[in-house]
Amino acid sequence: MINQRKAPLFLIVILLLSLGAAAQKNKVLVFCKTAGFYHNSIPEGKLAIIKLGQENKFGVDTSSDAAVFTKNNLKQYKAVVFLNTTGNVLDDEQQTAFEQYIRAGGGFVGVHAATDTEYDWPWYGRLVGAYFKSHPAPQEATLDIVDSKHISTKHLPVRWTRKDEWYNYKWMSDSVHVLMTIDETTYTGNRMGTTHPMSWYHNFEGGRAFYTELGHTKESYTDPLYLQHLLGGILWAMKK
Repeated sequence: MINQRKAPLFLIVILLLSLGAAAQKNKVLVFCKTAGFYHNSIPEGKLAIIKLGQENKFGVDTSSDAAVFTKNNLKQYKAVVFLNTTGNVLDDEQQTAFEQYIRAGGGFVGVHAATDTEYDWPWYGRLVGAYFKSHPAPQEATLDIVDSKHISTKHLPVRWTRKDEWYNYKWMSDSVHVLMTIDETTYTGNRMGTTHPMSWYHNFEGGRAFYTELGHTKESYTDPLYLQHLLGGILWAMKK
């Protein structure tokens, strides 16, 4: 019989163990390997996603080691976040493992420079939805939320003004669902025309893929609106 005086402590321990087990069943991998430009906001991004996990009951592992991309290891994750990755970050075997992971129902979240990654791997391009071409200097601009029903955008103002580094794309998929665009009249260095997507999602080969162009600056990872946007993308990719 449990000592009645110790019962509250016992129940707290059980609750903490239950929460820990739940987090282990709902984990994401934050992958931040760079083979090109290194964004100095990566450490802030990792810490921010860890905190989002703690606050929303999912576990977070972080790595810049591509060796984590094996079939068996990826099985433990509900989603994989490419946090400002650049260049060719996976070898052929690792690419195959990731393709199998997505086709088995895994989730993908691309943040900012995820579109500046794996130009020679067409499957990845279709997954992330676009490839980076160029960008002007970071500056303030206004974003238009074109789908305010999605979990990643429903909290945002219809017109959202913020400072970041704004990408132009040399290729973009026509099969993604666009969530927000940027108003090219509000900044200089634009190259895309009247429709310039900044965030989107789609179902892809059995899995889910979400991308946000935002997230270049360190300040992004203390911005409540941006963090809620990123969290929504992660939760959607996790199917939560």
